[in-house]
Amino acid sequence: MNLRQYEYALTVAEEGSITAAAERLGVTQPSLSQQIGTLEKQVGVRLFTRTPQGMTPTVAGRAFLVEAEIAAAASRRALTAARAADGDLTGELIIAVHMGLGARQLPRALGELRRRHPHLQVTIHEEPDPADMERLARQGTLDMLLVHEVPPGCTFDTRPLGEESYVAVLPQGHPLLRRRKPLVLEDLAAEGWVRFRRTSKLDEYLARLLADRGLAPRTVGRASQISTAVRLAAEGLGVTIAPSSAVPDDFERLARPLCPALSEPVVAGVRRAPGRAETALLDQLKQQDWSGAGGPAPSR
Repeated sequence: MNLRQYEYALTVAEEGSITAAAERLGVTQPSLSQQIGTLEKQVGVRLFTRTPQGMTPTVAGRAFLVEAEIAAAASRRALTAARAADGDLTGELIIAVHMGLGARQLPRALGELRRRHPHLQVTIHEEPDPADMERLARQGTLDMLLVHEVPPGCTFDTRPLGEESYVAVLPQGHPLLRRRKPLVLEDLAAEGWVRFRRTSKLDEYLARLLADRGLAPRTVGRASQISTAVRLAAEGLGVTIAPSSAVPDDFERLARPLCPALSEPVVAGVRRAPGRAETALLDQLKQQDWSGAGGPAPSR
């Protein structure tokens, strides 16, 4: 077995078919099929179930792919370290991010990093379940976290970046949009609320916030993406609360600040001995504006 076979198997699992995987990898379908077949013979079990609709991992295949991902990530990290020593950042940087966090700041930081190091690739895990995040960190798959707090079990150092403020998003034409002063949560208690999936940190934050205020508003819908929740609110389904930087530009007119102001800390979790790629990204993140406005950092 070799790392190329691991990459082939991982790509087939992601794409769900030999055809799509071969196109993505730039190899022929017969060659890829042969490589997967050879890998299965070497492992001694069938890794994929073949159906007319495509390829799906078997139980044994899923177990194999977990370890294959660790091996492939370690290989990419080794390549990154070797080339970084020669002054060029290449390979792959893997980041886990809580939902909506740094929605403007992280892309700006990555864009600047990409302009300086065009061979560096980035993979972002958006809002993994806490157990998945802990597993990825424990296995050494993750290079950096962008979170409100580093989860227990993740042996990452914490680097404070600033604060993420929250705003209320109201339906178009809502009477409260005419109010000049910030809203209080009690203003929204009688409204239907668009919430987020129950396993998300964002919904956990909202649930704790409402409970602390003794409020139990009616939930009228749930979304797995902040942009979807904002659009549902805009169309009149209900109100929602979201990180200010995650509200799409076209909907900022429907956002209102809250009183007292709601915010949570933003921290980067980095390895105890970070590589040059993580350090370079951390430097870019520190230059962003984390005061809640989401704009570029003021010049010093």
